Amino acid sequence: MEKNITPSESTSLITEFKRKFSLREMYGAAIFAPRAMKKLIGNNKSQLVDKRFVERLQLAVTEVNGCALCSYGHTKMALRQGISSEEIKSFLSGGDTFIKPEEAKAILFAQHFADSRGYPKKYAYDAIVKEYGEEKARIILSAIQMITIGNMYGIPISAFHSRLKGKPYKGSTIFYELKMQILGLLILPIAMVHGLIRGIIGLPNERFDKNTADE
Repeated sequence: MEKNITPSESTSLITEFKRKFSLREMYGAAIFAPRAMKKLIGNNKSQLVDKRFVERLQLAVTEVNGCALCSYGHTKMALRQGISSEEIKSFLSGGDTFIKPEEAKAILFAQHFADSRGYPKKYAYDAIVKEYGEEKARIILSAIQMITIGNMYGIPISAFHSRLKGKPYKGSTIFYELKMQILGLLILPIAMVHGLIRGIIGLPNERFDKNTADE
């Protein structure tokens, strides 16, 4: 029988950068956090979208971005919610064995969102709205936005922790790791206020790729 995965084992799947982000990208993602967080808190009460579905979405994004810290945290949450070790391993390795038919479009959208670095195609999101309805689609998007922000902060922290263990990430520097951690924390409250102002004046809590060449 296959040995059950543990949170610490999940981080061993990531040994180098799959993706690096800039402070500008971090700020741009964090402005969506206030309303995305509110949407997920509301879902915790309404259960309109199952928590395990949310967790699978976030595992899918984490696999694309390659955040060891997020893999650790979400493996713990997934195990507590009853998601099997085999399913977690599959999602963290990019497999599709355990993707449920009714969740497939959302999982694919989550991967597309991560691949596009937070600038998905509008038609891709419209397909999610058509499949799940507007309210569920916004919850799905919010879950993806929040884990993306978490990945952006978690990746440099993961690299720094790996460095302290004597296993620095290939292509990383301690300057990058510390800069992203320190300046990332400094810009977070500014981005949050920016996001709240966007909500007050009625701007949408999403953004899309404006390049229509492949549509």
